[in-house]
Amino acid sequence: MFFILASTAAFGQVESYQTTIYTSDELADEIQSVVDENQSRGLGADMFAAGANALLGIGTGYISSAMDFSVNLIGQLVTKNAEHRENWEETIKKENEYTAQINTIAELNDFYDSISFDGPMDPKGMRFNGIGCLKMHDKDTSFFMSCHINKDKIYRIVNHSKFELVLDTLVINPFKCNLPNTNLDIPFSFEQRGSFTLNIAFTLSSSWMDQLPQMNKDQVLGSFSLNIPISKDDLASDGMFRYIRVEEEEPKYDILGESFIVPRSYMSIRDNDNRMRHTWGTGEYKLSMVIVEKCGISKEYRENWKKDYKLRKRMQPKETIWKGGWKMVTSQKWDEIGKSWVITTLKAPADVLTDAIKK
Repeated sequence: MFFILASTAAFGQVESYQTTIYTSDELADEIQSVVDENQSRGLGADMFAAGANALLGIGTGYISSAMDFSVNLIGQLVTKNAEHRENWEETIKKENEYTAQINTIAELNDFYDSISFDGPMDPKGMRFNGIGCLKMHDKDTSFFMSCHINKDKIYRIVNHSKFELVLDTLVINPFKCNLPNTNLDIPFSFEQRGSFTLNIAFTLSSSWMDQLPQMNKDQVLGSFSLNIPISKDDLASDGMFRYIRVEEEEPKYDILGESFIVPRSYMSIRDNDNRMRHTWGTGEYKLSMVIVEKCGISKEYRENWKKDYKLRKRMQPKETIWKGGWKMVTSQKWDEIGKSWVITTLKAPADVLTDAIKK
């Protein structure tokens, strides 16, 4: 079950991100086992019993992609060699970074599977268990990331109301990334760009009403970041980078950061005996993600800049030559066949990979 909201398209490029929010019916039981070992909190033994048939929440989203497409237009008035090289190098630097911003627009995500009668931070029925993101390119997987709540640090939920994430799976095809960030038909090359780095940042926020009552609007609860440098030597024979963490194995790449669990929103209701009861909701939240791809300039590529300069000039349509040299063009327009982001909530254990990832 999912909804798709089409969004940004630029210069005919079509790609899609599908983002998954993982849930777990067993997570609350694991939290309970930590509580059983630490009775100093004085929590009831049945406090964390999770419902086995939690409803699946569904949300939609959009991508606002910061595509600074370097058109690299060489002005007829630019004649000096030094100016040509300066323009070339500036354009290459701008091509070496691509940013995609992913934001939820529907607050249909529930951090817990049912309301609570015990308080705003009652973790009973906690079902959020991580996130994943998949990007396809011409029906092939170009990027897949999966991370879950770090079960080795569940005690932090009990002691500090915070959780951490651990990376389980990362698959990247650098040759099908968004670099170089240009509308020209120039493929990514380690020989030219030297290296490839992927940075992913997550931010979790929420809005809730407390018992005063007082509205807490769009409060950031936590943030996470993951930085992965990739060289040509890190790739398999098929050009893919793959990292799959074996269960209970120490992660090779750390996800930095932490987040508070989502506070429940207060509500006062009448029961069947017409008595007022205090209740706290299921914890709506928003999740945003920023994906940044970066690369560099190799020494050989810089030394042979004239050859690349002339090639780019030949690749430019004559009618697009602008006075004054080179021009940056940014396109942010809605298009039904453009980029899309899908959020679904699925029960997806960390060790389950799609057929596309296994290939």
